[in-house]
Amino acid sequence: MKVLLLLAKGFETMEFSAFVDVFGWAREDFGSDIALHTCGFTEQVISTFHIPVIADTVIDRVNPEDYDALAIPGGFEDYGFYEEAYDERFLNLIRNFHQSGKPVAAICVAALSLGKSGILKGKRATTYHLSGGRRQKQLAEFGAVVMNEPVVTDGNIITSYCPQTSPYVALKLLELMTTKELSDTVKTAMGF
Repeated sequence: MKVLLLLAKGFETMEFSAFVDVFGWAREDFGSDIALHTCGFTEQVISTFHIPVIADTVIDRVNPEDYDALAIPGGFEDYGFYEEAYDERFLNLIRNFHQSGKPVAAICVAALSLGKSGILKGKRATTYHLSGGRRQKQLAEFGAVVMNEPVVTDGNIITSYCPQTSPYVALKLLELMTTKELSDTVKTAMGF
């Protein structure tokens, strides 16, 4: 199995690393066959705080049929996150995974990409909850039923409301792709 980790420029490194660590622990320590592949608009994606990450592939080369789930870290507007996170190619990938019934996991403001893609209409979801709830209001404008909870799952869609929730989103995605038992085992091994 494969997870596509979709990176928009200005992505949050903590939110990115949670998927890398959780799926790495599952694979290396517990024999999971899930591989994680990174994707950006360019081969080198500059994250929040100017940390460069070399992506495995670029968005124009992705075949969604090659992947079993989609994971998206949020990011900072000041670093250009929404320029790519709202790009039609980004949104089309989200739509494709959702229409195929594959899990889609978004941390923090990455839920706004899900909302803009249209997949959250009438679905329970959350996004960044601080700063007066401005981002949650934006999510509601996309038709989501906004829940002020740390992690919200509605069917195969997982959203969360801040960087602190990152490992819990990754663990929930692991659970949806495998079993609750494996997710709980990795959670315990990582000290959560």
